[in-house]
Amino acid sequence: MNAIAKPSLRPANPNFSSGPCAKRPGYSLEALKGAPLGRSHRAKVGKSRLKEVIDRSKAILGVPEGYLLGIVPASDTGAVEMALWSLLGARGVDVLAWESFGSGWATDIVKQLKLKDARVMEAGYGDLPDLAQVDFARDVVFTWNGTTSGVRVPNGDWIPANREGLTICDATSAAFAMDLPWDKLDVVTYSWQKVLGGEGAHGVLILSPRAVARLESHTPAWPMPKIFRMTKGGKLIGGIFEGETINTPSMLVVEDALDGLKWSESVGGLAGLIARSEGNLAKIAKWVAGCDAVEFLAAKPEIRSCTSVCLRIVSPWFAKLDDDGQQKAQKAIVALLEKEGVAYDLGAYRDAPAGLRIWAGATIEGADLEALFPWIEWAVAEAAKDFA
Repeated sequence: MNAIAKPSLRPANPNFSSGPCAKRPGYSLEALKGAPLGRSHRAKVGKSRLKEVIDRSKAILGVPEGYLLGIVPASDTGAVEMALWSLLGARGVDVLAWESFGSGWATDIVKQLKLKDARVMEAGYGDLPDLAQVDFARDVVFTWNGTTSGVRVPNGDWIPANREGLTICDATSAAFAMDLPWDKLDVVTYSWQKVLGGEGAHGVLILSPRAVARLESHTPAWPMPKIFRMTKGGKLIGGIFEGETINTPSMLVVEDALDGLKWSESVGGLAGLIARSEGNLAKIAKWVAGCDAVEFLAAKPEIRSCTSVCLRIVSPWFAKLDDDGQQKAQKAIVALLEKEGVAYDLGAYRDAPAGLRIWAGATIEGADLEALFPWIEWAVAEAAKDFA
């Protein structure tokens, strides 16, 4: 591979991690100066901040009347686990897995909850399972956007509105960047640390009326940890969805989430956030089309993520390496970019094929992506000197 001159233009913000993700443009810790630190989250000021996050989130996302949104522990993972442990077991379940997190939910359902009537429908990295084979007489668990594979479902057309089972959707890297069809979804989970660029440790759980009815009519066969309990005496604990959190939240993190939500409103709400993310994907696609060093892990354009964009390195020298060699070469490329201070945390997820993963969500500026592309080509060419 021919040498490439080192670029001169650098991204203004080199943070392209897929979680926690880049803070919104212009972010400063000054934005958090109003946080009610040292106050109880149960005090009027604390509850009002939590309720404000809930109300602003529902408004931006377009959550329908009758749906509930609550702040829960342990990031998106905690929100998904609450749903799985609380809702499953009433009927059979289909689990879709085409990347690491979907595979994790399948493991929980089959090996931890030990549900007998569970079907795991899998696809390799870069593709989707056959959605036409999903049985909606059963409960269905899936990720809307596979953060570690760069693959999303194209839309909600494959989900019937008159389904019998519940749809439980891990939407952590899709919320605020993709149009979620609420009439097709009964449970939606996400965390602030993705598209909003927020801090970790807190998750969000959205329930449809159908999900609430299941909670109040179904008692799981297994012991329920306190941190997962959403009912008492067969009735929903409604306070969870009004700012009365199950465990102590960080009011600093809550203030940060509010800042992200207010910024979202300033760029046009959900439509503006989607436009920014899709615009970033379009820039990456244009670059990839003219680049001989990388290609999308997802071959089909309609299933490519506009947030967690996963790329394969296809330079001939890289393709000749075995798996171990490719992993080492990937790490060398990522290390070069980090050393130059132009891109941090660009490596593929540890369980995914060797390659690069670029966060392109709404907090990423298109100009920073365009400045990044020549650096990736340079780093791949530099790594060839040691691995070709």
